[in-house]
Amino acid sequence: MTSPGSTVFVVDDDLSMRKAIERVLRAAGLAVSAHASAQDYLERYDPNAPGCLLLDLAMPGFSGLDLQDALAARVGAPPIIFLTGHAAIPDSVRAMKHGAVEFLTKPIDDRTLIDAVRNAVEKDRVDRLKRAELAEIRQRLATLTPRESEVLSYVVSGKLNKQIAADLGTVEKTIKVHRARVMEKMQVRSLAALVQLAARAGITSNPEP
Repeated sequence: MTSPGSTVFVVDDDLSMRKAIERVLRAAGLAVSAHASAQDYLERYDPNAPGCLLLDLAMPGFSGLDLQDALAARVGAPPIIFLTGHAAIPDSVRAMKHGAVEFLTKPIDDRTLIDAVRNAVEKDRVDRLKRAELAEIRQRLATLTPRESEVLSYVVSGKLNKQIAADLGTVEKTIKVHRARVMEKMQVRSLAALVQLAARAGITSNPEP
């Protein structure tokens, strides 16, 4: 199944190839947005548009690899499937190292193309969900006071309330209050859940006192 609202962005300077790919994908029930150049795609680029990018490797001027590099620094860039009319091992290695999800050689079997696109669209759906969840976690973290953030870092490192109190020069009762507020603001009911959320936000331990 394809995620509702997802679009396959086809970028290829060959009009006949664009039309052929578009026909195959539309026949499979996929929404398509076709572009004759990388520049045209970039001018219309929308980081909030879900889907994947079906990108020709060798285009005059701004190549497919150039577009991949341009998108690398942009949040929300879609998964890229590269297309090439010839075997280009060094380019394919570079493309894959830079995050391409697939590298297909023209002419492309319809089934292979559709499967690759659907896999890429699913990857985009999962990636967007993860980014949304991480943003929500960071919003919760932003509600913590400096002291609560400090207590959180100690808690996820495995220290007991009395150990945290000793390190911070306060009493255990105060740490219990801070810890309860952290749990409430982070919207969790167990230490395990708190540790998982903190780890996803990159918080794994407290600095040594």
